[in-house]
Formats: sequence, C-alpha cells, structure tokens
Amino acid sequence: MTLLGTFKGNPRNDLGWLNSAGRPDPEAVFHRANLPRVGLDDVATAASGVMCSVALYLQDGDLISNLTFVSGATAGATLTNQFAALYSGAGVLLAQSADKTSEAWAADTAKTFGLATAQRITRSGIYYAGLSVAAATVPTLVGSVGAKPFLTGEGNLSQTSGSSLTATAPATIATPAYKRHVPLVIAT
Repeated sequence: MTLLGTFKGNPRNDLGWLNSAGRPDPEAVFHRANLPRVGLDDVATAASGVMCSVALYLQDGDLISNLTFVSGATAGATLTNQFAALYSGAGVLLAQSADKTSEAWAADTAKTFGLATAQRITRSGIYYAGLSVAAATVPTLVGSVGAKPFLTGEGNLSQTSGSSLTATAPATIATPAYKRHVPLVIAT
C-alpha cells in the first residue's frame, strides 16, 4: 500500500476533469464558489420574500465585494425586491447589496450584487451568502442538490429563513430551515 492507498494512477490525470470546475487561470480573476461548475442543474429558489442562504468557504485575507447568482430556466417576473447579503458563520449580517427592486432577471443569466461595503475576511471558515427575491415569479437558480446534515456540528449547505422580506437583509439568519436545493454562488 502506498500513500495513495490502492490507487495506482496519476492523481493529477484522474482529477483533471475538475479543472473545468474552477477558473481556467487562477491568477486571472479572484473568486470563491460554493459548488464546482460541473453537475449543476435548475433548482428551486426560496419562495417570494424568503431568503435562501448557502454555505461558502472563505479564506483569511479574501476581500469580498460581490455575490453572483445565476438564474436557471425560469426568469423572474414582476420583481419588486432583490438583494444579496453576506453573513458570518454564526449567521450575523456582515454586508448587503442595494435592493435591485424591479430590475429584470432573465433566464440563464448571471446577476451580480455589489455589497455596500466590501468585506475583508479575517478568519477562514464557513460564511453564508444570502439571496432574497420578492416577485410574482421568483427565478429558478443554477445549483445542485444537497443532503440534510446528520453529523453533530454539521451545518446546512442551503437553508431558508425570514418571510415577507423586501429591501433589507435581516440582522441575523434566524431559525434557518434546511433546504435541499443548493444554489451556486460566486463571491468576488
């Protein structure tokens, strides 16, 4: 048995497909994402006026200015409020974007929400990127499906919280509920 166990191949060759998951040139554009770019599909967002927050690993020193979500096959319709927010691992609001109110959100379109104040991460760990859309039709998002946590101390990959949210992110993620659908978020 070797350091690689019973694996006899070259790990770099075997894992080469993962190169499509990250940015092609790590020096070109800084970003952090909660999911790879492969194996994604159309997933349900939270209900109108409910925030969906997803776990996102950030590293000490990262400067986060924007959160980007990508709509799936269903476009938003009759949008009234849209904001994104960054929360600490404890669920405390760090910064939120301006409300994009009725700005259109077409199907299969990335939408970037600029945080009001860029956040310098001072401790590596799990943070939460939240998105709330109030609309007659909330757009679906590009994402994946995640399992419910079952180990002690394990957190939700995706969760919902709040109701009747409009232009302002809640100060905390209060009483989060597990959500099976995990939207892709890209922090830059």
